[in-house]
Amino acid sequence: MKILSLFDGISCARVALERASIPIELYYASEVDKYAIQIAQKNYPDTLQVGSVVDLQGHLITQIGLLIGGSPCQDLSIAKKERKGLAGIRSGLFWEYVRILKEVKPKYFILENVNSMPKEARDTITKELGVEPIMINAALVSAQNRKRLFWTNIPNVKLPDDRGIFLKDILQPKVDDVFTVKPKSNTVRSSGRGSGIDDKHNWDTIRIGSINKGGQGERIYSPEGKSVGLSALGGGPGAKTGLYIVQTPRGKNKGGKRALDGKVPILSSSSWEHNNKLSDNEIIRKLTPVECERLQSLPDNYTDGVSNAQRYKCLGNAFNVEVVAYILRDITN
Repeated sequence: MKILSLFDGISCARVALERASIPIELYYASEVDKYAIQIAQKNYPDTLQVGSVVDLQGHLITQIGLLIGGSPCQDLSIAKKERKGLAGIRSGLFWEYVRILKEVKPKYFILENVNSMPKEARDTITKELGVEPIMINAALVSAQNRKRLFWTNIPNVKLPDDRGIFLKDILQPKVDDVFTVKPKSNTVRSSGRGSGIDDKHNWDTIRIGSINKGGQGERIYSPEGKSVGLSALGGGPGAKTGLYIVQTPRGKNKGGKRALDGKVPILSSSSWEHNNKLSDNEIIRKLTPVECERLQSLPDNYTDGVSNAQRYKCLGNAFNVEVVAYILRDITN
């Protein structure tokens, strides 16, 4: 099958195609971010990069079996104030997807975008593509809470079964100190909700506190639940990944107490739950690039080769591979 991937990013669509056991004859990728292209070409040197969607002439690319892409969400997401929707500079690139869809006339198509878009934009996309979207939360197939809408003409797409994967299942046992966040004091403000599900903010995440002023990038979650959705933007110490309290695996400490040698760090009955203090074997940290790759269902070190800042950005913009592979599971040539 010949594939045309618009807004290709780091070629998560190709990983999903492989995982769904769909043979690929040619894979055309339209992308403009040089770091995303670098990652894609490192993993798939035979990818045919065709440049920006704005300059792409769809009638020159023939016999496409699948057109896939996630047009930019910056002007649609609730995370942006005064969003301009499909009239925005970034999210308006959806209209290039529509143009290319009409020019290429693929057998199948998939368009992905955020679930939090305004109803007006959702209705416009549905009208233009002629199919109703299905909302799939990546939390069903991974440890990440990531709600996305998918418009596709692939038949019989339903929700996948919940695989019961939580953040604690994908954490690296030991990470570099660079990922540890030092609050302005050793005090962690409790969320006031105990360790229950924080259904006000995210499905199946467990928000347990905050540090400093308590901004979005300063909220703390438990590895016993799902991670927050990865983001390409955002500020604060937990920008792009969220913050989590984990236990640190190590040898004997100064008091002679043996720590969690080789065990995956999880949140236990922390002392701070009672007095808002971290215990001596707990830290607050953001996620590593490898852990973010796992949240997107990618192989470890898939994005290696660029700076961590660019890895986080590219991963925040990416598909969840297992979700797309699930949608593709029954596709035929």
